[in-house]
Amino acid sequence: MARPTSALLIIDMINLFDFEGGGRLAKEAVRIAPRIAHLKARFSEAGAPVIYVNDNFMDWRADFRDLVAICSHPESAGAKIAHLLAPGPDDYYILKPKHSAFLATPLSLLLAECGVRRVVLTGLAADACILITAQEANMREYQVSVPADCVAAQTAERRTRALAVIKASFSADVRASTAPDMVA
Repeated sequence: MARPTSALLIIDMINLFDFEGGGRLAKEAVRIAPRIAHLKARFSEAGAPVIYVNDNFMDWRADFRDLVAICSHPESAGAKIAHLLAPGPDDYYILKPKHSAFLATPLSLLLAECGVRRVVLTGLAADACILITAQEANMREYQVSVPADCVAAQTAERRTRALAVIKASFSADVRASTAPDMVA
């Protein structure tokens, strides 16, 4: 069997949602989390890399495991999502300081090491971190997929607008996560 050439990126889903507009975004994140979990299971089953790329919330002393623990606390707005999307032992993780999954992170090195040619972007927010990461992936000549049912923004309009830009500007695949060839 050929080695998969796609990687699933789960962007900013491990989250406290403790910022302006966070409540609206949390509701949308809860809606898409089961679809991301299902897609993650398909990637894991295929032996394709699953990479969590998460904001560090400007806490330069915390690592990803700390963030997962904090967001999993029962009183956290992101607890349900953190439990559903809990990283597995074979998953990768990268903390990012800003919107892009590539900016000041080792993501390019990891993708090269894994033989990745296509990134499948899921998570938050479609009109910020997903959009910027899609642009940077396109500039690095990766094929880009952004399953429309696995990204969210604070409003449906912002999500729709971002997906339209991603599709038109980067020739990205924005079909649903259930497409049979989403994992390849």
